[in-house]
Amino acid sequence: MFTLVLLLVIAALVAVVAYLILRSRRAARPAPIDAAPRDPFADVGESSGDPLALKAGDMLEFGVERTWIRGTLRLSDGGATWAEHFMEVEGDRRWLSVEEDPDLRMVLWTARPELDLTPDSMTIDLDGVSYRLTERGSARYRSEGTTGLAEQGRMEYADYEGPDGRYLAFERFDQGRWEPSLGVTSRPGDFTIFPAS
Repeated sequence: MFTLVLLLVIAALVAVVAYLILRSRRAARPAPIDAAPRDPFADVGESSGDPLALKAGDMLEFGVERTWIRGTLRLSDGGATWAEHFMEVEGDRRWLSVEEDPDLRMVLWTARPELDLTPDSMTIDLDGVSYRLTERGSARYRSEGTTGLAEQGRMEYADYEGPDGRYLAFERFDQGRWEPSLGVTSRPGDFTIFPAS
């Protein structure tokens, strides 16, 4: 009887030691890495990247022009949301607006602070182009990176549309003055995105 108990105790000890050895080997394996660091300039099979994922620090390449997104405004008006990404190209202030409503809509804007215009009429003629008012409203904004604005606030906007994918827009932040910008339709293939880390 004593021999039987001794054999059972030895078998139990062997089982416990085997279990502990197997468990320690599994624990010693490196955990899988969620996302390995990657080269932002590497060819990833898509020439344009995802405009909906743009953020401050990303680099954009328009042909031979390269620029970095310095700041982003996240805007919301009721159920509509969109983003405006601030860049400087050769001294010009530019914004790339990106909205999914329901299709992706992007406009590349150039600030025109020298224009003495306000959105007070249904049509505006500028440089031989006639623009008509298409939308007017207000939105809440949240600022990321360098935008020259508060961290959050309210803005008013008035959007005008001209022929051939040309736009005229007015924005006023936190009861400031109206800021006019001229825009042209942009498509994902018009630029390449190099995401920041």
